[in-house]
Amino acid sequence: MAGLLGTKSVTQIGFIVKDIEASKKTFGTFLGMEPPDTMDTEDYSVTQTTVEGKPAPGAACKLVFFDVTDHLQIELIQPNGVKSTWQDFLDEHGEGIHHIAFQIKNTEEKIAACEDFGMTCLQRGKYDGGNSEYTYLDASGPLKCIVELLENH
Repeated sequence: MAGLLGTKSVTQIGFIVKDIEASKKTFGTFLGMEPPDTMDTEDYSVTQTTVEGKPAPGAACKLVFFDVTDHLQIELIQPNGVKSTWQDFLDEHGEGIHHIAFQIKNTEEKIAACEDFGMTCLQRGKYDGGNSEYTYLDASGPLKCIVELLENH
């Protein structure tokens, strides 16, 4: 049984943090890994970020990715203070696990299936020069978490 997403493999666990530089050192020590470089999200001209269905040109963050296995990343996210799912989470819950992510195909089809399952779209955008896209879904009702869909084109 493939489930709603066509996969059951979690590819990423995302954490919201206040201080990405301190957090990446802590995670690096815990994991026994050299802390990766910190990067910024791409410009809005690439990301075309929407939050709750509305354009969000100011929504951005700092990112760090730890490749802990060939198929699993730990992502650290430091929001920039502008309304986004990242900033909303930090404001409402403080630091902590923000999402679990799945690599999928056919984003629109998967969003529709997830909405039928009781999830709502929080935020969408593009990355990797516009060649890939992400969608955060509020699954707090059915799954008690935020789910992220990742698709590479």
